[in-house]
Amino acid sequence: MKGRRKMVREKIKYWKENTFTKKKINTFLKDFVILLAACCISAFSTVGVLIPNGLTSGGITGIIRIIQNFVDVDFSILYYGASFLVLVLVAIFMGWKELRKILLLSVMYPAVLMVFEHLDIQLLESNDTILAAVFCGVFVGTFVGLVFWRGYASAGMDAIAKILRKKRFPGVSPSKILLCMDAIVIIASAFVYDRNIALYALITQVIATKTSEIILFGMESKIVELTILTTQRNVITEYIIKELHRGVTSAAVRGEYSDRNMRQLILLCSPRESILIKKKLAEIDANAFVTVTKVETVWGGTGKGFSDIVKD
Repeated sequence: MKGRRKMVREKIKYWKENTFTKKKINTFLKDFVILLAACCISAFSTVGVLIPNGLTSGGITGIIRIIQNFVDVDFSILYYGASFLVLVLVAIFMGWKELRKILLLSVMYPAVLMVFEHLDIQLLESNDTILAAVFCGVFVGTFVGLVFWRGYASAGMDAIAKILRKKRFPGVSPSKILLCMDAIVIIASAFVYDRNIALYALITQVIATKTSEIILFGMESKIVELTILTTQRNVITEYIIKELHRGVTSAAVRGEYSDRNMRQLILLCSPRESILIKKKLAEIDANAFVTVTKVETVWGGTGKGFSDIVKD
């Protein structure tokens, strides 16, 4: 009898978590509008700034620019093909959970690119590679920052980096793998175009990275400390450990205002991961209490973004 009740409770819980409530629909619509705006910014950067000035960049965009040097095919069509290939690889090697994160942008962004390709728009009145490289970095960084802010991802090199980490380089962080792949693309562009174009691509990449960080967290550090008080402690702990692959510590605390004992969760994570945790808490416990503290340096043997305690 108890087992039957437990099974019924689990079914009800699953139904509640997976039903499209009004709140979930509103959140999705908000995400859709912000992501559409982000796609427009990035598409304008590519079609209105990068391509007219003969520039390239790292990532999928850089690979497609190299391919375009040999085949006469629209950028958006090649990008659709690349996105579809990444989707297939993620579905095979990473599963549905990772596929779900990139599915929306994999369809939306190439479609927006296709629209912008049919619009005769350019940002600069004359060719200026330095200005073009700078503005491309700002626009792409804005795109990445907005996408990460809403908890989504694109079908780009970051997805490939996760696959390589899982299958070939389990001891290497995805950010380092991504850095190496971007470097390979930029170096390859030096042979296809010239060294100056590759250096401009490097400038674009650096500016894009800094811009996305500023969009997300201003000038905050790469590691933050979160303390969480929630009635859904087990759910959020499982999410942090299994989905974000972060460690979490709990400590007994007493709320004097509520006059009851609770378990407080403490963890160190990246600013982007803190946003994902915030979104998860908003879904499961709107009354959760979270504090976020900037951390200058973390020394530890393991942990993404931590400094090596031996080397340092």
